[in-house]
Amino acid sequence: MDSVDLEVLKSSVRWQAEGHRTLLVTVVRTWGSSPRPEGAMLAVRDDGLVVGSVSGGCIEDDIIDRVRREGIRHDRPEAIKYGISAEEAHRFGLPCGGTIELVAEPLSAASGLAELLDAVENGRLVTRTLDMASGAARLGPAEATDGLAFDGATLSTIHGPRYRMLVIGAGQLSKYLCQIAVGLGFQVTVCDPREEYTETWDIPGVTMVRTMPDDTVTDMRLDERSAVIALTHDPKLDDLALMEALRTRAFYVGALGSRRNNQARRERLREFDLNDAQLARLHGPVGIYIGSRTPPEIAISILAEVVAAKNHVSLPDILQVEGAKAAREMAASEGSICSPVR
Repeated sequence: MDSVDLEVLKSSVRWQAEGHRTLLVTVVRTWGSSPRPEGAMLAVRDDGLVVGSVSGGCIEDDIIDRVRREGIRHDRPEAIKYGISAEEAHRFGLPCGGTIELVAEPLSAASGLAELLDAVENGRLVTRTLDMASGAARLGPAEATDGLAFDGATLSTIHGPRYRMLVIGAGQLSKYLCQIAVGLGFQVTVCDPREEYTETWDIPGVTMVRTMPDDTVTDMRLDERSAVIALTHDPKLDDLALMEALRTRAFYVGALGSRRNNQARRERLREFDLNDAQLARLHGPVGIYIGSRTPPEIAISILAEVVAAKNHVSLPDILQVEGAKAAREMAASEGSICSPVR
């Protein structure tokens, strides 16, 4: 789940424990473009304090204003629509004629939010089913491919890690990359059998394993919601992970390194009986071209490409490291040929 929505759960549980009434608001349907997807959440405390978001800001402002003026009066969840008319759509920042439907849920002991937060923080993927008539909720198992469902009588939402990321190597770059990946909602595992790197690992929320990379890939049973990024610069480790990962359904498999190193890597992987189609899935050099030089910048470059792949966005060659650098070299070469001799 989105890290923003995790903060909504944490704040809601804390506010309830402190004795505040809290309204949990969930996006259940959108028509037209929307700044937040179905399942996005907002929590509003009885004094108007807020965490999370369900729109670009105007709908949040309206909900906060209502809570401050009227309090949280209802005891049962209710469905609310915004943007039905063109005038409302303009007021709330929606496309003309657009609509967003929300469920506003006054939290109580029957909401079971503490149990939900515990499940999510322990890495479980669960479905929460809310009964609109009573306000009671129950938890059950979920699959990564499950989605939100709302029929007016019950609301089912999915919570927990939807996407996994395996990072090979526990170096400095990995630390920055993993911190950001956790914030993006990935369940992150770092694999590095080298003690000199793992002994200083200190990134919270990340699972560290010291097994060999190929065994780790096999044990994780990677699926279409998994990403693998090799960052050690050591072929003995990176290639082991890649040769297994490229045979899985992982939506992204990438490796750090120069264009020359990645070409050599492809030739080595071919010796492990990987075919052209499998090798074509390898992103290398990883990342989009932003002129990155420092570890934090390189981490952002890599994760931008991962997120694009996750969201099924096809990036043009000019945005990818190899294509961008090749274009720059060609432009520089043409410039030197055309420049007058001085």
